[in-house]
Amino acid sequence: MAHPAFRAAAIRVRVPATSANLGPGFDALGLALGLYDDVVVRVADSGLHIDIAGEGADTLPRDERHLLVRSLRTAFDALGGQPRGLEVVCANRIPHGRGLGSSSAAICAGLVAARAVTTGGESKLDDAALLGLATEIEGHPDNVAACLLGGFTLAWTDAGAVRAVRMEPDNSVVPVVFVPSKPVLTEMARGLLPRTVPHVDAALNAGRAALLVEALTRRPDLLLPATEDRLHQEYRAPAMPGSVALVARLRADGVPAVISGAGPTVLAFAKDDAADRVSRLAGEGWTANRLALDLDGAGVLPLTGAGE
Repeated sequence: MAHPAFRAAAIRVRVPATSANLGPGFDALGLALGLYDDVVVRVADSGLHIDIAGEGADTLPRDERHLLVRSLRTAFDALGGQPRGLEVVCANRIPHGRGLGSSSAAICAGLVAARAVTTGGESKLDDAALLGLATEIEGHPDNVAACLLGGFTLAWTDAGAVRAVRMEPDNSVVPVVFVPSKPVLTEMARGLLPRTVPHVDAALNAGRAALLVEALTRRPDLLLPATEDRLHQEYRAPAMPGSVALVARLRADGVPAVISGAGPTVLAFAKDDAADRVSRLAGEGWTANRLALDLDGAGVLPLTGAGE
């Protein structure tokens, strides 16, 4: 493959937050949410310069260790070669370590940006290849599928190939996220899961996951039973007792609620006229945000202002 040519102009990529699992759809179901990270990437003559504003500005590395930069490098390798230099500007709004897909957003932003800044990038790296690369970096496809495709996604691997289908969530569904002040490491949350579960729990989850597809796309009145889970949430309670207690409290009040991803954020589904009331149910120690559904997924946007 010949060394690729790169666009001289900077490109801007926007990626949504995501919530995976959604209760019973463990490692399979994902939902894109209207909370975004923006990244501007420009090929430079030499070096690597990273500027970060917002979430992670005080903690993220500003060198090759940055997950977004590692993802850029992975995509450039797949596209045929690395540029001489890179300038990267990140405006981060997705909370880190809270179960809202911040790592998937960084991965997808890097891959989409690399493709966009490479001449003929889309013909060399199509959407299926992008999903495969993102899953390779992230380790599982549920968040990255929702981040790339938008909407409500179901992802799986088949003989090593990553596949995903996108569905249109019912527009009356209003996500409300309750974000606690402290993060939980995904590795720690995963480490609490048992190797085996009772057959009766697996059977219940299979039925509820199937019901959730119907509930989120056409029958939101069924979201309370459709979001019941017995495979992962209770097992993770020791790492996030407050989150599991909030889920139980919301559900007892008739509000469909789940742990978002590996937690500790809690995701509730409200009806439009009840979203503000639901937002007030958590009490102290939680930041409640009513979000839109994101239907577009990761995308390249026009540069605005001085950088145009």
